[in-house]
Order: sequence, then C-alpha cells, then structure tokens
Amino acid sequence: MHPRRSAQEVLLCDLCETVPLQSHCELCNINLCVNCAGKHVSDSSKRHKVVPFLHRKSTPNYPKCPDHADKHCEIYCEKCGVPVCSTCVTSGKHKGHDISDILEKLGSKTESLQRDLEELETRIYPRYEEMGSNVETEKTELETKYGKLTTEADQQGEILHQEITAIVNQRKSAIAEMKTKHLDALNKNTKEITQKMAELKQIMSDLKSILKSNDVSLTSAYKSRNSQFRTLPPKVRVTLPSFSPQKINKDQLNEMFGSLPPLSINTEHGDTMKSAEAVSSPPVKPLLDEPRLTATIDTGYSRFLDSLYSVSCLSEDQVWTCGTNDTMKLLNLQSKLLTSIQTKSGNTPEDIAVTRDGDLVYTDYWNNTVNLIKNKQIQTVITLQGWRPGYVCCTAGNDLLVTMISDDETQSKVVRYSGSTEKQSIQFDDQGRPLYSSDNNTKYLSENKNLDICVADFTARAVVVVNQSGKLRFRYTGHPSNTEQSFHPYGITTDSQSHILTADYHNHRIHILDQDGQFLRYIHCDVVYPFGLCVDIRDNLFVAELYTAKVKKIQYL
Repeated sequence: MHPRRSAQEVLLCDLCETVPLQSHCELCNINLCVNCAGKHVSDSSKRHKVVPFLHRKSTPNYPKCPDHADKHCEIYCEKCGVPVCSTCVTSGKHKGHDISDILEKLGSKTESLQRDLEELETRIYPRYEEMGSNVETEKTELETKYGKLTTEADQQGEILHQEITAIVNQRKSAIAEMKTKHLDALNKNTKEITQKMAELKQIMSDLKSILKSNDVSLTSAYKSRNSQFRTLPPKVRVTLPSFSPQKINKDQLNEMFGSLPPLSINTEHGDTMKSAEAVSSPPVKPLLDEPRLTATIDTGYSRFLDSLYSVSCLSEDQVWTCGTNDTMKLLNLQSKLLTSIQTKSGNTPEDIAVTRDGDLVYTDYWNNTVNLIKNKQIQTVITLQGWRPGYVCCTAGNDLLVTMISDDETQSKVVRYSGSTEKQSIQFDDQGRPLYSSDNNTKYLSENKNLDICVADFTARAVVVVNQSGKLRFRYTGHPSNTEQSFHPYGITTDSQSHILTADYHNHRIHILDQDGQFLRYIHCDVVYPFGLCVDIRDNLFVAELYTAKVKKIQYL
C-alpha cells in the first residue's frame, strides 16, 4: 500500500504531494489539492472532469493489452471500437487510427448502463411484477367466477324444472277434469237406465196381477207400452283422450337452457411487439357485398331529451350505452334493460368503454376524471389537472387511451395510461405541428390490431392514425364518391381484420378502410345519423344512432 494512503496518514495531492487532497479528476484518475486542481483544469488539451474527492467514481479497472503483456489498455480506438494500449497506437496494428480517451468512452457506456438499469428497475421489472400479480389475482378469483357460472347454471336448471313441473301439473289437472266429466256423463246414463228399469219392473208386476185376476175390466183397460221401451236409452260414447308426447330436441333444449361459449385462451404479445399478426394472424373474413341488419335495440333515450351518444360491447348480445343524461344502461338484443348506473358526480358521461375484464370505464369531462365501475362500485382512477378528458378506449395491453383538451381549449392530445400512471402522450407530428384539432369537439378513438391509434377528429374532418410510438401514419379525409355533404367522422372502431370503421354522420353511413387508410366500401343498412360505434368479438358492428336512440347490430363480414 502507498504510504500516503495508509489509514494513519492524511491523504495528499498526487501532484504536489504536500497538501491534503480535496478533488479528483475522473478523466486523469488523479487526486488534487485546491491549487493543483486549478492548474490541472487550465490544460485545455483535455476535457478534465474535476469533482469533490468524496463524489469521485471508483477507479476504472483497465484491461491488460492482449498484444503487449506489460501494458494496460487506457486508450480507445474509434475505428476498431476496442480498448488499446499506447504501444498499439504508436507501433501496432492501430497505428494511425482515430483514438480517444477510454475514460470518456467509459463515461458514455456507464451512462448507457445507468439508463438500462433505470429502465429495468423503474419500468420493465415493475410491469413484470404487475403482470405476475395480476395473474395471481386472476387465479384467486377463478373459484368465485366459476362458482358464479355454476350457480347461474343451477338457477337456470331450477327455473326450467319449475316450468316443466308447472306444465306437468297443468296436464294432470286437465286429465283429472276430463275424467270427472267422463264419469259424470256415465253416471247420468246409468241413472236414466235405472229409472227405465224401475218402470219396466212395475209394468211387468202389473201385467202379472191382471193375468192372475182374470178380471175383464182390468184386461180391457190395459194399454201396451212395449213400443215405448223398444227404443233403448241413448248410449253414451266418450272417446278416451291419448297423450302424445313430443320428441325432445336436445339442440333446442340446449339453446333454451342458455349458451356457454367455449373457453378462449389467447396469448397476447407485449407492448414492444410491433404487430400481433407477425405471430398469429386472424382468419381472413371477406367483406359482405350486402351487409345485413340483424338486430335493433331501443335504448329508451329520447331525441329531444336524452340523445344517444356511445355504445360499447360487453358481449355478443349485451351492450353498454350512454347519452345526454347521467345514466349508463346495459341492454340486451331484445331491448331489455339489464342494469343502469348513474355517474358519481351526476354529470353526463362523455364516453364509455369496456375493459378486458368486463368492467365499465367512463370519462367525466366536467369533473376532470376517468372512472372505473367494478361490481357496480365507482372508483376514480385518473384525475386531471389543466386538462379535460374526452373519449376513451381500452387497448389489447389493458391500457387506457384517452383524448383530452386543455382547459383553455388551445391544445389537444391522446394519453396512454396504465392504471392511473401516464405512460405516453401523443400531441405533435415530427415537424412539431399539432396532430389533432384544438377544441373540445368529438374525438372518438380506437386501437387497431397492428397497435395503431385511430382518432376520428370531427372538427378536422379527418381520421388521424398514428403508430404505437405516436408517429403519424396517415390522415383519411373521406371518399369523393357520392358524398352529399362534407365528411364529419364521429364514432370509430376496428375489427379482427385491422379494418377501420368510422361513422359518417351527415351522410348516414359507415366508411370501411384498410389498416393503411385505403377506402374499401360503405355500410348503409338504413342507418340514420350514426354516432357511436363498436364491434363484438365476432366482428358484428353496433351503431348508436343519435336521434332515433336505437342501436343497430350489423353483420358486414
């Protein structure tokens, strides 16, 4: 050990070796006193980095030169990209190459390592932890969720049993009633026959007495009634009913009991994957030449009081809707109201979306919040400052995408959230120009299968599509054919084929685009003022009509 470094002595400056050190040059790896530090940094031929001694970095461990065993690699060859020693530079194979100080390279490399470590610690590893925790939570909830399914099946079975028992009792009651009527008819017939038989007995007894008396008067007075009794009493004939059981159709019985779709297990790809199609392409579904209207749901909203704005699919036959009042409604295809929930603040929800777990999300523009409804309980997950939330969608990665406008209505952007944490903000293109119009008008949005983010910007009269990183891909401003009025897109959604579907409100139709913005065709199906759009897992399109307050289900693939 150097005697000046011993614990019993004061550490001295490496240059003057007389004054206690106070600083350290990380470039030259020497310790300096105050005076020597000033002289040291005055050498402008190098980019010295003098720091307080206690803040110095650890002394680098220079590698040994593979070509010169007695040398250490303290220089960096820029051309070859490797550390070298001084002999390599002056006389070896690196002679004449551009060189730099290895500590400078070490600094940049260290910064890169620090950035990697920070990303791993603060972003990547927590996401893995979160995913693992979510899987464990899902596993613990399996018993409850599948128990609920079993209970529902038992309840449906009990309902069917009750219906069948009621039908059986009705049939048995009808049989007992027919038996009573049959017996009454036979008893009436028996009574009539018995009366006739009593009369006959009396007549026969009277005839015997007349014959035995040999009385001329009685014999002369007798009048025969035999012709009266030769016509026998009417015979009652009752056709006994027979039971004709219908053959049980198991398929119809299964359908009547209720459907249970097969378990769907999909492995989703992480956020860094550019396209899910690269691993698993969905089956090709061609567009129908003539789309078909398959169901119409009357939501109960009123044209003049509570117009219909948004629709979001919970399943193939259940949709959430919202309009211009504070109530969100869950309805089935038969227009039956299944559930209704009022907003926490009493304000009108700006938009709604259904998460992958089947929970409902809504935005409250006037309250600056994004809210989650789980088990009918409302929890605020995002509260904004200086911005107001507009429209919302749930992504394949279970994030939320929210369009928002600044309080002064001069800026507009799309923000990605994981839970309540902001992950990404999309506002400008590569030239620093705003991507979206800066007002609080309608901006529905949807994430496509290729992870593009598609926004229907009503004021800009365009569908604005950016990639996952927020880089502008294209703008669609409508198709020139047969356009009666200007293109004003409202609702927007995407399907399994990466089609983009947007509502052309004024022209009463839906535009279908491919993922690159090429127009494919229109959907008409007598839609009137289409506003909100969504598709279910089978690519059925649901269209919310603003003024009729109806949701129309359309098959177009």
